[in-house]
This record gives sequence, structure tokens and C-alpha cells, in this order.
Amino acid sequence: MGQHIENIEEETAMKKILLACALAVPAVAMAQSSGTPDTLAKVMESKTLRVCTPGDYRPFSYHNDDDSYEGLDVDLMADLAETLDAKVAFVKTTWKNLMDDFTSGKCDIGAGGISVSLERQKRAFFSVPYMVNGKTPITLCTNVEKFQTIEDINKPEVRVIHNPGGSNEKFAKTYLNKAKLTEHENNIGIFQEIAEGRADVFVTEAAEAKVQSKRDPRLCAVNPDKPLQYAEMGYLLPSGDMRFKLYVDQWLHLSKASGAYARLADKWVPQ
Repeated sequence: MGQHIENIEEETAMKKILLACALAVPAVAMAQSSGTPDTLAKVMESKTLRVCTPGDYRPFSYHNDDDSYEGLDVDLMADLAETLDAKVAFVKTTWKNLMDDFTSGKCDIGAGGISVSLERQKRAFFSVPYMVNGKTPITLCTNVEKFQTIEDINKPEVRVIHNPGGSNEKFAKTYLNKAKLTEHENNIGIFQEIAEGRADVFVTEAAEAKVQSKRDPRLCAVNPDKPLQYAEMGYLLPSGDMRFKLYVDQWLHLSKASGAYARLADKWVPQ
């Protein structure tokens, strides 16, 4: 009971701090031009936080058949919305269309296991990173020793599968261009392709590789704690909107400091 009361007090205190930050216009916000969006004010007024997400990426965001969403980022976005007395509205997109949908104003924030990249940074702000999550191969457990390095995978006889439009495709085409590359329409069916022997390797983020290896005993993540390439995950934010960026960054900081983030991460990401 004491722990339950303590958690409630932490959440109440955190919400009060974040609402105070939202209502107090920081000096940097005063410097924003009249043409810069004020996402924070819009969300508080509309009582809705619109979240662009592909919804095909466990453990971050997954779109179920009943039209619901689940995952670490789904829970975190619900928490962020609650600090603004708002509800979440998920906007379905694809990795290929993510940046166009986001920059066209279809949503207020982008989430769902989005890797921070310079190309994306050219078109939008990112929150501070909330997870380090590098590129990791996943393959049949019987093939783990064969695919330890980029050099092991980047061979003409190796069948590498990737999804379109995101960092997985960029990694495959940049570092595995000597392999036989096959594009699959999205993340959802890729793991079945490997499990049933129609592809050899998929290189994705370590967290997804861990989750999918837990879901199917035929599949194994290859050295997920020593990824082939360093990567960070963050949330897409509207370009130029420093007020909203500062708010989201502070929310993430307080979530990690209070232990709320760790509790959700432990729920969704296998250790």
C-alpha cells in the first residue's frame, strides 16, 4: 500500500510540474516567430494529442486487428497526453510516408521506434533520445554463427530482407549491397519469411530483434547487446517549435528520474 501511495504522489507531483511548465511561457518561446506552430497550446486547447505511428514495430507501437495500439511508445504517449489533460489519437502512417505525413501537419508528434537520423533532422525536431538501440541481425537460431558481422552477411549468396522507407532499408542498401536484397512491404511479415526459410537475415533494431526472438523460438537475435551500428530512438517534433520540444524533453527527463519510464520499458523490452 505504501508503494502504491508513493507512486500516486510521484505521478501527481510530476503532472503539476509539467502543467506549470506548459502554462509558463519560457523565454525561448517568446523568441519564436509568429509563423512558428505552438503545438503545446493547440494540444491543450483541443484536448487531443495526435501521434503519427507506423504501428508495425514491436515493442514500440503495434496496430492490432481490433484497431487498438499497444507498445512502449503507446503507453508513453498516453502518459504525455495525460500531463496535458488530453487524449491520444493515433494517426496510421508507414515508414515510407512518415516524414511527409508528419511535416504536412497530420499529427503533433511522431512515435513508434523512430531512429534519430540527420536526414529526418533536416525536416523536423527530435526530442532528446530515450533509448540506445543499434542495428542487430535476426536469423534462424541454426544460422547465428554464420551471420556475426556485416562481412558475414554482405555476400551474394545471403538473402537479406528489409522493409521500405526507414533506417532498416538505408542500412541494408548502404552496408549489405552485395547481398541479395528483397523488400517486404512492412515489418509485420518479415519474421515469418525468415522463420520459414524464404530469407536469411533481417537487420533491425536490437529491441525488436529481442522481442521477435522471444515470440518465435526458431528465431534468434545476433549479439543484440553489441549491435552492428549505433542508433538512438527519439520522438519527432514540429520544426522550430522550441516550446513543445522543451516540454517533451522535460517530460521525458521527469519520467526517467521518477522511475516511470523504467517500469514501462521493463514491461515491453526483454532484458
